[in-house]
Amino acid sequence: MKYDFNQIEKKWQDHWAKNETFKAENKSDKPKYYVLDMFPYPSGAGLHVGHPLGYIASDIYARYKRHKGFNVLHPQGYDSFGLPAEQYAIQTGQHPAVTTEENIKTYRRQLDQIGFSFDWSREVRTSDPNYYKWTQWIFIQLFESWYNNDSNKAEHIETLVRTFASEGNSNINAICDDNIEIFSAEAWNNYSSEEQQEILLKYRLTYLAETEVNWCPALGTVLANDEIVNGVSERGGHTVVRKKMTQWSMRISAYAERLLQGLDTVDWTDSLKESQRNWIGKSVGASVTFNVIPATTSDEESHKIDVFTTRPDTIFGVSFMTLAPEHELVSKITTSEQKAEVEAYIEKTAKRSERDRMADVKTISGVFTGAYAEHPFSKEPIPIWIGDYVLASYGTGAVMAVPCGDQRDYDFAKHFNIDIPNIFDNVDISEEAYASKDNVKIANSDFLDGMNLKKATKRVIFELEKLGQGLGKTNYRLRDAVFSRQRYWGEPFPVYYVNGMPQMIDAEHLPIHLPEVEKYLPTEEGEPPLGRADVWAWCTETNSVVSNDKINNTTIHPLELNTMPGWAGSSWYFFRYMEEASNRDDFFASEEALNYWENVDLYIGGSEHATGHLLYSRFWVKFLKDRGFVNVEEPFKKLINQGMILGTSAFVYREEGTNTYLSEGLIKDKNVVPIHVKVQYVNASDELDIEGLKNDGEFGEEFKNAEFILEDGVYKVGREVEKMSKSKYNVVNPDSICEDYGADSLRLYEMFLGPLEQYKPWKTSGISGVHGFLKKLWKLYVDDNGLKVDNSEPSKDSLKTLHKTIKKVEEDIESFSFNTSVSTFMIAVNELTSQKCASKEILEPLLILISPYAPHIAEELWSLLGNNESISTATFPVFEEKHLVESSKTYPISFNGKMRFTLELPLDMSKEDIEKTVMAHEKTIAQLEGRTPKKVIIVPGKIVNIVG
Repeated sequence: MKYDFNQIEKKWQDHWAKNETFKAENKSDKPKYYVLDMFPYPSGAGLHVGHPLGYIASDIYARYKRHKGFNVLHPQGYDSFGLPAEQYAIQTGQHPAVTTEENIKTYRRQLDQIGFSFDWSREVRTSDPNYYKWTQWIFIQLFESWYNNDSNKAEHIETLVRTFASEGNSNINAICDDNIEIFSAEAWNNYSSEEQQEILLKYRLTYLAETEVNWCPALGTVLANDEIVNGVSERGGHTVVRKKMTQWSMRISAYAERLLQGLDTVDWTDSLKESQRNWIGKSVGASVTFNVIPATTSDEESHKIDVFTTRPDTIFGVSFMTLAPEHELVSKITTSEQKAEVEAYIEKTAKRSERDRMADVKTISGVFTGAYAEHPFSKEPIPIWIGDYVLASYGTGAVMAVPCGDQRDYDFAKHFNIDIPNIFDNVDISEEAYASKDNVKIANSDFLDGMNLKKATKRVIFELEKLGQGLGKTNYRLRDAVFSRQRYWGEPFPVYYVNGMPQMIDAEHLPIHLPEVEKYLPTEEGEPPLGRADVWAWCTETNSVVSNDKINNTTIHPLELNTMPGWAGSSWYFFRYMEEASNRDDFFASEEALNYWENVDLYIGGSEHATGHLLYSRFWVKFLKDRGFVNVEEPFKKLINQGMILGTSAFVYREEGTNTYLSEGLIKDKNVVPIHVKVQYVNASDELDIEGLKNDGEFGEEFKNAEFILEDGVYKVGREVEKMSKSKYNVVNPDSICEDYGADSLRLYEMFLGPLEQYKPWKTSGISGVHGFLKKLWKLYVDDNGLKVDNSEPSKDSLKTLHKTIKKVEEDIESFSFNTSVSTFMIAVNELTSQKCASKEILEPLLILISPYAPHIAEELWSLLGNNESISTATFPVFEEKHLVESSKTYPISFNGKMRFTLELPLDMSKEDIEKTVMAHEKTIAQLEGRTPKKVIIVPGKIVNIVG
């Protein structure tokens, strides 16, 4: 019987689909285990061989857990809203829903052919209205909530309204906007409905506010920080500028401390946790208020600048202040003489992203506003500058600059020739040196001399509080998340506007479907694409979406024109998988399902989501827990970041100024331009198929009439290991690998490449080794006459091979060291082949060990052995130590230190019996030729050496 992998794999994939082999149950006596992959965005390019790496690892673990007796949930779906589909729609005019559906079909076919044990009955698509109905519902719950610092959790907004109505807001301890005015119960009850709504917006967990955003004019949308690379949009490489816009925001900052503390409760890598800690950025220090010295201008309003500092003890070293160029006070305090220069600087800075400004420690730039602030203690005037090293979104957007204690402040002061007072008497004031010393001498201070850092900090805060110009404070770098996108292909907000105030659509009328539009671009007036919809107004009488021309602002009102960002749907999708498809209409997930599955036991995905998806989903889960909708604080117990499979790119070398291409060995001392070419035109010896390249229409005329200069009769390309990417032409399609070698070979090879977390290069030629192993495995069970497995008694050697394999594979899977398991399988098959093992007692459990890695061949051989149930239902073999305990030892028998032969003897044999047995052996007698040895050296369990 031949190993026909194509036929075998198709057979079992059809069988699994027809019988729903991997369907999970929400009621089971088995312990539960929830394995999840970060779900893919279905792009038009489909999968390349790098994409399945994490999926194969999670599938191995899911299959292993089934063998171990767990009820395993291993679902899959699609993050199907997003900018790429919208950009394609803009270019081609095709509706994003159509192209997304086509892309999903391609992904599903590719995923199925690799043999994943997904429970497809629970598939999720974020662009499905039945799914985003519940994303809209969660948004409404956030809008209807506020964060109570006293209870340290989110509560329904009605509890806040009741307090306002009975006692005002003077005793409210909430996470809210900074500009909150104190009012009494009487005042609240006399406010108009609009006034009350405006106040509540300052407390809600999702709210409208004018915010500095990353605006990409070419894409017509706001971008998150993680969607910007090197100052341009990740998608398309377009210019991004900073711009103020009225946006929906999420008050994630309310959860900063809980997000930090929660990291101690999850099994994530230290590097991933550190990324989140740095992003949240907790700092303990003081808030200090500097009064702006009134200038002789028409502006008589008094202004104050609040700064946050972790080192209030250095306040006597402040010689200037720096505001972010976007700071709201800049336009108010800048003098007329400095106005033109300041405005020019602000315009220039708007073209740099926050990420670039944070990363740039070399560029020094800034402008003096012409205004001064008063030092709280010395009352001396302090010049106020603006500089792009200060960010409006971090802290208060202002710093008190201490050039004698901070490198950036020092560099700024030196560059602009600002005074640098040394207030410390030649003492190292770094936190480490200053933490325990009680001898710091500080100039201009009557109350800090001789104090260490802790005491000095407390004293400064005390003195500031007496002046009413400061207090102790804990600050976080984490900013509230902008939640609006000026896009079409995203979740519509369930929001309409009455007199400019947002109103939520009742949950019973959800989902609010995306409207049809003629084009997917912003309108000529600059409105988002939904501004092109003709039917996009809300009727409060019929509770339905109606034509815009019916808007009367009494019963029919305009709907929100923005859509939600990509992270909306991905922040809760793992709960949706918990609910069986037949029970999804009335719940985002039922109480029964939530109680059973709780949260994800193992989550595998890319590290690039550390400060985006992973942070936002943790925030939403904590909120849902506060409101009683779920019963867990953290979504993902264990998280593993898989590495990346890299492609080996191929280059041809064009001699500058010509249409001539030099072979790789001829480019020395030449001015050449390396150009990527498709790896499909390059063989294992790095030789280029010149005719194939010339005739490839995708390159147009670029190579059609080119001259290729050969070496030794061939054109050799250059090679470089890079990220696998369509633009680099180094993508390897899994379809061709599965066709030529089979899915089991692909799965084994991806695991064999190296540790899961590491980056590793792909080389198609290497897959022949694991494919050869599968052929050898097949021959262990089957020959030309069919199955050759029997019920014979296994040998001790075969039992030893099996049980050391059980032990190693179980240890490897538990530690996610999948690459070493593949090596172990190869060793086991080689040993069993040498032993001529045909015992079912050995070969049947061996299949169970291999089945998580190579499920198709395992299922086929399992079936040939006479099993009617899927191998996925079989119990994982139990390791028995006794089969690894050695009862005998093969001794090297040496004469004068040179080994002449070996002899297997029982390990419990005494030295005397060993000597008698060795001396009586015919090879010893022949070696001695009648001589009597001087002595016999015996080390039990190790050696026998006959001397003389």
